[in-house]
Amino acid sequence: MTIDTLASWHELVQSRNPRGLASLLADNCVFYSPVVHTPQVGKAITFQYLYAAFHVFFNESFRYVRELTGPNQAVLEFQVEIDGIAVNGVDMLKWTEDGRIVEFKVMIRPLKAINLIHQKMAAMLQANQ
Repeated sequence: MTIDTLASWHELVQSRNPRGLASLLADNCVFYSPVVHTPQVGKAITFQYLYAAFHVFFNESFRYVRELTGPNQAVLEFQVEIDGIAVNGVDMLKWTEDGRIVEFKVMIRPLKAINLIHQKMAAMLQANQ
């Protein structure tokens, strides 16, 4: 069964509910964080990062403002305000033929936002260990 990856991702984001996230990730998924030097390899660690991101990023101000798509990849530009700081970034996704995400890369600007996200994500990841 093929997953409609983007529709599934948007549904998870809109509901702000990470339930169903694990079934969207491939076992060999790789997560690229804007603040961690090395790629995070594997479904379990990718799930941890994205689960934390659901709690840090997906508030009522979060919205995707641009979407560039190909057959098995997409770049989704987002905007969100967190603690009074405007965060602008992109989620870059690649998925397999059956629709499972194999690569998830996040890029963020400006520096103030990166520092804030680093602090909040570290706290969430630490709390979930």
